[in-house]
Amino acid sequence: MTTDMTSGLARRRFLVGGAVLGAGTLLAGCTSNEPEDSGEPDGQTGVGQGDNAAPGQPVTIGFSAPAADHGWIAAITANANDQAGHYSDVTLNAVEAGEDATAQRAAIEALIAQAPDVIVLLPHDGAQLTSTGIAAMEAGIPVVNLDREFSDPLAYRVLIKGDNYGMGVAAGHYIGQRLTEAGVTNPVIGEVAGLDFLPLTQDRTQGFNDALATYGFEVTNRVAAEFTAATGQEVTANLLQAAPQIDAIWNHDDDQGIGVLAAIQQAGRDEFFMVGGAGSRNAMDAIQADNTVLKATVTYSPTMASSAISLARLVAQNKGMGDLVERQVPKLIILASETVTRENVEAYLPLGFPS
Repeated sequence: MTTDMTSGLARRRFLVGGAVLGAGTLLAGCTSNEPEDSGEPDGQTGVGQGDNAAPGQPVTIGFSAPAADHGWIAAITANANDQAGHYSDVTLNAVEAGEDATAQRAAIEALIAQAPDVIVLLPHDGAQLTSTGIAAMEAGIPVVNLDREFSDPLAYRVLIKGDNYGMGVAAGHYIGQRLTEAGVTNPVIGEVAGLDFLPLTQDRTQGFNDALATYGFEVTNRVAAEFTAATGQEVTANLLQAAPQIDAIWNHDDDQGIGVLAAIQQAGRDEFFMVGGAGSRNAMDAIQADNTVLKATVTYSPTMASSAISLARLVAQNKGMGDLVERQVPKLIILASETVTRENVEAYLPLGFPS
């Protein structure tokens, strides 16, 4: 840890809140949308007030994200489709991403040939799809890069993503503060990570380590899963066998957290507390009920897909963001990672996604 860690953390916390509320239903394929009722918001999508919300130049937005085999990804796709439905001037052309980066590249190349006004893309792998993003940009089609970052900023017009480093920082501070208040001086801290080859997992781990270090703590037992319940259960069983006494665990992902909690219950362990990641409704319900070791989760909200569609529309219509002085949409938007506990969970329940 460097001596300027405090300023480093401050620099990394460039956060722009992006959660917007509304109702959600999954649409499919290429849809032309009509204005919807503007009742009270109760979900993960919605349209803000002001001149930008008024119908404008018709735009076609291409969209692609990996298959919805994971609760968070399913919410991403549902939010994108539903957010497009709020705008009468938007036609959403959703294309299948296939099973891997190669298949998604082919799908996006076909989409580029159709010349949509803008593309919103959550890639299987940001590095492997970077050249495709550049190809779209060079064809005059702005790209809104969602979540998994391309390796070259020339591949996108806008990047909107969650704060992976900030997730780790938030989890680390919650654990560090709670253990310090309990007078624990040499804690055993476990970490159940996601896919280790992804930069987002590496960022989450780095943030966690940096925050824990401010309390003089460190991770003592770490395992990596694959963002699935099955792998979460498997690796957590191994972690519990390796550590007969644990004080706290951070699990990176609430979807794989279903398996993590199952392994903990199966082992009959309850001497520690756990923090989750992403903010699923299942995790929030457990936190509210206070009947498991899960006591908090740090958000990584799929509402970013709703915001990505809104940003894509503004880019295609050559508009800026209403509350900013600048005439164009910013290049980079990072959503804040917030800590959800029993004390504030009720306010976050509408943002929870089903695992």
